Amino acid sequence: MSVDELGHRGEFTPAPGAAPLPRMVAAQARMETRLLLRNGEQVLLAVVIPLVVLVGGIVAARRFDLPVDGRPVDLLTPGVLALAVMSTSFTSLAIATGFERRYGVLKRLGSSPLPRSGLLAGKVGALLVVEALQLVVLGGAGLLLGWSPDLTVAGVIGGLLVVLAATAAFASLGLLLAGTIRAEATLAAANLVYLLLLAGGAVVLPASAYGDFGAVAQWLPSGALGGAMREALRAGDFPATHLLVLLAWGGLGTVLTARTFRWE
Repeated sequence: MSVDELGHRGEFTPAPGAAPLPRMVAAQARMETRLLLRNGEQVLLAVVIPLVVLVGGIVAARRFDLPVDGRPVDLLTPGVLALAVMSTSFTSLAIATGFERRYGVLKRLGSSPLPRSGLLAGKVGALLVVEALQLVVLGGAGLLLGWSPDLTVAGVIGGLLVVLAATAAFASLGLLLAGTIRAEATLAAANLVYLLLLAGGAVVLPASAYGDFGAVAQWLPSGALGGAMREALRAGDFPATHLLVLLAWGGLGTVLTARTFRWE
């Protein structure tokens, strides 16, 4: 059969068209995950700093005989897991998105067959993959250091829901930051907010450790996340109140981001 005959039958007729949305989102999530894991600064935020906080906190509590309710490792490990979620879904996402916006990457992706909702879904998917790796590494480190979590059905389900709600809340706030100011300002602001919440946001330590300010800190997204992880993994309870606080922050951040985010 000749080439002309095959062409007439449609054998060589191009069939342009976009891939199905789930496949495009999965491909975008894989690319975003590789970019996050290849960046040394992101790995530092994702694993190294939380691990240093965990080990340093345990050593300090033992050496200086700090007043801790129960064993230090059981108090600090849930908070460090919360810190890891915050560092990835807020700080890493804000910085990466800010520079993608500066260099025109978002503008080009926004004009591709992948819809903007698919781009955001891909970014969130990458965050969840990295967070799963963080929880395995940091949770394993906690177990090696003697962590004994109180695992109940309510606590495990609550903990998983909290991670999802916290990822959505912090991601929306990170995108709000990255979509409204310059990349260099985003870099500085994201790191500053991270350090402030680490020191005074009741994420690693409970709100009761901050005196009168604890009444405010517990309503921050960091305080709600840290409190929820401790309630789920240390007490084995379902953290309903903290979960509602995170959902409220996620809703607020989503609305503000949708109204203010600039793609270029």
